[in-house]
Amino acid sequence: MTTSPKVLIAGAGPVGLTLANELARHGVSVRIVDKAGERTDKSKALVMWSRTLELFDDAGYVDKFLPAGMVAHGAQISTGKEVVARISFDSLDSRYPYALMIPQSETERVLEEQLAARGVTVERLVELSGFDEEGDKVDAAIKKANGETETVSADWLIGCDGAHSTVRHGLGFAFEGSTQQSDWVLADGYLSGLEPKDRIHIFWHRDGILAFFPIGSERWRVVADLGPVTSEARHTDQTLAEVQALLTQRGSPGITMSDPVWLAAFRINERKVKDYRRGRVFLAGDAAHIHSPAGGQGMNTGMQDAFNLAWKLKMVIAGTAKSSLLDSYSVERSAIGEIVLRNAGRMTDAAILRNPIAQGLRNAVVKFAAGFPILQHAVADQLSELKLAYPMSPLTAKNDHASHAGHGPKPGMRWPDRLPGDAAGRTFTALGPKDVVTALAEKFPKLVMPVSADDPAHAGALRLIRPDGYVGFVGSGADQEHAESYLAGISA
Repeated sequence: MTTSPKVLIAGAGPVGLTLANELARHGVSVRIVDKAGERTDKSKALVMWSRTLELFDDAGYVDKFLPAGMVAHGAQISTGKEVVARISFDSLDSRYPYALMIPQSETERVLEEQLAARGVTVERLVELSGFDEEGDKVDAAIKKANGETETVSADWLIGCDGAHSTVRHGLGFAFEGSTQQSDWVLADGYLSGLEPKDRIHIFWHRDGILAFFPIGSERWRVVADLGPVTSEARHTDQTLAEVQALLTQRGSPGITMSDPVWLAAFRINERKVKDYRRGRVFLAGDAAHIHSPAGGQGMNTGMQDAFNLAWKLKMVIAGTAKSSLLDSYSVERSAIGEIVLRNAGRMTDAAILRNPIAQGLRNAVVKFAAGFPILQHAVADQLSELKLAYPMSPLTAKNDHASHAGHGPKPGMRWPDRLPGDAAGRTFTALGPKDVVTALAEKFPKLVMPVSADDPAHAGALRLIRPDGYVGFVGSGADQEHAESYLAGISA
C-alpha cells in the first residue's frame, strides 16, 4: 500500500509533535510515526522557556500548556552555607517572564491531544526503516509491530527521531562531538525541606553539583554529578538511600526525598550535525543536536527548530514562496544549535569544577557579577532564549535602512509583541505607515498581512516580521521599494 502525505515525520516526541501540529495548523497533510507504543511517562525535558511559550502563544494554543505546569520565578545558586547568586526571571522582556516547569509526559500529552483535535493521529509501533529520495518525492519504508510493511511516498521527510536518528543515519551525516567522561544521577520524587518552591536551586558543593528543579505538588527533579568515570561500564541507577546521602552531603540541612517516581544514571553527550538538511530530507531536535541538560535548552531548541521549519515548508508547499526559502532552515538553526551547545557546555564545565582553588575563584566571580542587575538580566535572557537571533541569515536584510528607522528590534532579532490574528505562522507582517503596508499587501497578497503602526515609537518605521516572529527587514516609511525587493526575493 502506498500513501502520499505532503510531509512524513519520523518521531513523536515534543519536537515531532510540535512540527506536526504546526503543519496541520497550516493545512499541510502530514503523517507522524513513532516506534514507541505510547508517549513517555517520564518527566525528562522539564522546562519550557519564555521564547518557546511566545511561539505557542502566537500559534494559538499556549493556554493548553499553562495549567499543566508550574511557574518558576528564578534560580538560586549556593554552596549550602551561603548564597552565591540569585537570578530573577520576573524582569524578562516577554509575555511569559518565567520558566514553565512541565514534565515532558505532560508536554507530549498536550501536543498529542491538540494534534488529534486537528484530525491527525500518531501512528505508534510504526518504525521508519529506510528511505530513498527520488526526484520530487521521498519514498520511505515503514514497518509495523505486526510485521506489516508500507511504502510512504511523501514530498518531504523530517527526522525528529532523537539522538539515535534513523533519518540522520540514512543521510550519512556525522554526529560530531563527545560524551563527557563523568557519571550523573537523576532522581524525580517528592521533597520536603527546600524553600522557596518556585525557584530552581543549584548547590555548588566542593564534591560536585546538586541541582533541584520544581515540578509541582512537592515533586522535584534532582540532578547531581558523581565525578569522573572510572570505567567504560555505565553506572547503575541510584537507590533512594544513595540519593538521600547526596542531598544530606551537598544540600542545605533538612532536605528529604521520598516516594521516588524515577531514578536513573546517565552521561552527558554533546553532539551536533553540521547540516540540518539534504534535498527533501530535514533533521530537527535531538536528531540534529544533543546538549548538556544544563539550562534546560535541548527541547526548547528543538521545538524552535520545528516552528522555524513549519512556516517555510507551508509557504513552499502552497506555492507562496520560492523553494530557496528552505535553504535558510539549516543556516539559521545550525548556527543557533552551535550557540546553545556552547553555552550549555560552559555552564556544565563551571558546575563540575573539582579544584578547590578554581571553585573558590568561580564562586567569587559569580557572586560579584550577580551584584549587577544588567548581568543577572543577561543570564536570564540566555536561559530564556529571548536573545537568540538570526543576524547572518539569508532572510535577514543586509542594508543600512534600519539605522533610519528609530528604535526597536533590528533585522534578525525577535519581535517581542504578539503577532496579529492569523498572521502568526502564516504570512509576513508588514508593520508601518498605513499606505505603505497596504501597498505591500496589494503587491504580495499571499505573502503579506498589513498592520498599521499605532505605537508612536514605531510609527515612522517599516518592518517586515517573519511568521515565526523575527524581523526580516527594517527601514523607514520611505523604504517601500527596498521592502518590495526583499519580498520579491522570497515570493514565488
